[in-house]
Amino acid sequence: MKFEKLSENKIRITLSMRDLEEKDISFHDFMSNSLESQDLFLDMLEEAEEQIGFETRDCKVKIEALAMTENDFVLTITKIVPDTSKKHLYASPKKKPKIKRKTAKLDTSNLIYKFMSFDDYCNYVEYLLHNKLSDASKVAEKSFVYLYNDAYYLVLNNLNTEYKQITKFYTSITEFGSYVSEPDLFIHRLYESGKLFIKNNAFKKSFLHYKKGVV
Repeated sequence: MKFEKLSENKIRITLSMRDLEEKDISFHDFMSNSLESQDLFLDMLEEAEEQIGFETRDCKVKIEALAMTENDFVLTITKIVPDTSKKHLYASPKKKPKIKRKTAKLDTSNLIYKFMSFDDYCNYVEYLLHNKLSDASKVAEKSFVYLYNDAYYLVLNNLNTEYKQITKFYTSITEFGSYVSEPDLFIHRLYESGKLFIKNNAFKKSFLHYKKGVV
């Protein structure tokens, strides 16, 4: 992890996928504005204060995250001039910094989400249609649904990080299903022991069936 002071009110932090692994945070959690990623940003702000004297106490900050093709992440953090508000960054743990993410092309293989029942998956399909995410099929080049041990697994292959609503997609899907860690290993278990329930273009097929009243 590298810290660079660009000015009195702006710094740049460069971190790699290995840095995320050491912090036990997946690419998915980092890009989806999860609690884990927010805690990571707060830790980095504290480390920036220790290493380069960039103090953010009693200040609001703006953070822009850019995912690079070489699997590095560049964060530009801008300190906003303090106001008279009593709500400070560190005063309330519930007040997390808002992160604006930008994504460049990034090599990704598989993302897998587990739904405890087919109804949970159908509820998510319905949510996508009702919340202007009917283009969610663009989130990945390929998508499948597997049945394994009485649970349903949505597999997304070759993630499209340029999908405009990718953050909204991440944050919404975790309301219905759970992210499967180490997906590149788990996918082989699905191939060997799971049953292919919906072949490629799972989202498009689900949307079509839902509109027909099948799903």
